[in-house]
Amino acid sequence: MKNILLIGGSHGIGLEIAKSLRENNNVIVASRTSENLAELNVKHFTFDASTDVLDLEKLPESIDGFIFCPGSINLKPFKNLKIEHFQDDIAINYLNLVKVFQTILPKLLQSQQASVVFFSSVAATTGMPFHSSIAGAKAAVEGFAKAIAAEFAPKIRVNTIAPSITNTPLAEKFLNSDAKMERATERHPLKKVGQPQDIAQMAQFLLSDNSSWITGQVFHVDGGMSTLNI
Repeated sequence: MKNILLIGGSHGIGLEIAKSLRENNNVIVASRTSENLAELNVKHFTFDASTDVLDLEKLPESIDGFIFCPGSINLKPFKNLKIEHFQDDIAINYLNLVKVFQTILPKLLQSQQASVVFFSSVAATTGMPFHSSIAGAKAAVEGFAKAIAAEFAPKIRVNTIAPSITNTPLAEKFLNSDAKMERATERHPLKKVGQPQDIAQMAQFLLSDNSSWITGQVFHVDGGMSTLNI
């Protein structure tokens, strides 16, 4: 049974990942709240990546899988963005990830072959208006993931999932009416908005031994948005 650590797993994509992994793995969720986790057979402890230092004593000796779920969706015209907006997005999406990864690295190295999954965005490689802050932050995640994939191969596999907009609490304000949902649906070649389960299934695959020959990759789970123009 593998030890899987999720940072942020009580809502949205993180919660679906916890659900998909709980039966065959020892799942540890470190998040600000434990709501939605009561019925799951997972271990939880309170943790805020932006303010807390991860307590290694709460973790097993080795970690076989690690997923960092916290993120932000900060969409504004560039002229309305201040440097603080960029700094916040970089901290939430990238620097906090680096901090946690550095902390748990010794435990990842104790695994026979650990698998790490980070989250980017379709906006990191597909130019979109109003995405300059979040696109920059997520591009940093992709670059970091490839660099550490190279540095720690073959001991640690590192891959990134880059979704388009997904129907989660984080994206609620962009999908909270029929008109908004319809516009979002029409932007995707597959004519639907992503669901948390779509992303969780990819994460589950990347954490499993079925992906043991995959590292340093970015997987665009985005309804075709990043590559198709139809």
